[in-house]
Amino acid sequence: MNSLQECFSTVKNRIERASHAAGRPDGSVVLVAVSKRQTVEAMAQLASLGQRDFGESYLQEALDKQAKLAAQPDAASLVWHFIGPIQSNKTRGIAENFSWVHSVDRPKIAQRLNDQRPIELPPLNVLIEVNIDGEAGKSGITPEQLPQMVGIFRNLSRLKLMGLMVIPAPGSFDGFRRLAALNASLESPLPVLSMGMSDDFEAAIAAGSTHVRVGSALFGPRRQEGES
Repeated sequence: MNSLQECFSTVKNRIERASHAAGRPDGSVVLVAVSKRQTVEAMAQLASLGQRDFGESYLQEALDKQAKLAAQPDAASLVWHFIGPIQSNKTRGIAENFSWVHSVDRPKIAQRLNDQRPIELPPLNVLIEVNIDGEAGKSGITPEQLPQMVGIFRNLSRLKLMGLMVIPAPGSFDGFRRLAALNASLESPLPVLSMGMSDDFEAAIAAGSTHVRVGSALFGPRRQEGES
């Protein structure tokens, strides 16, 4: 096996072990491969190994990759997740080209995604990003804002509110448990919790994560902008 195959197998095994330790069945956790700043060639190889869900944070980079991967045999089965902060001028491209958005944190962004989602496509699956630790400069609503934010989706028919996303403070594994408890406190708890990255997804799975966003553990360190 080459290194990408080895990393993919290792990550899948880690997810399986963490799921079993939490008393959860196989297949209950979706692996989202965080492919921002990674090559199209690496993504194509990962897709050939069976990976289907890819997470991107930069719109133009993602659109370029989608175009280049369109000729791949598995292209139609790939699922694209937008996981980065969303600027208002990027919402149309996201609404038109992604199946999932993990980082909705303002009513204005939700409204724009709804209005710009093509009618011929299924509703866009969205997650509300929660700043669980109240970190300055980090995206996400406060926990106290969640019920109000959930309520706005009742009138957005082109969006399907699926769950919550969190990036806790470094080392704050308790943030995963607090997000799960916050979701459970809703009048109608949501089915998806996007929690956990390369260094902490086992703790997130133990707390109830359904989607883990893994980059460096799969691909190795990201290339910096300008690197070949």
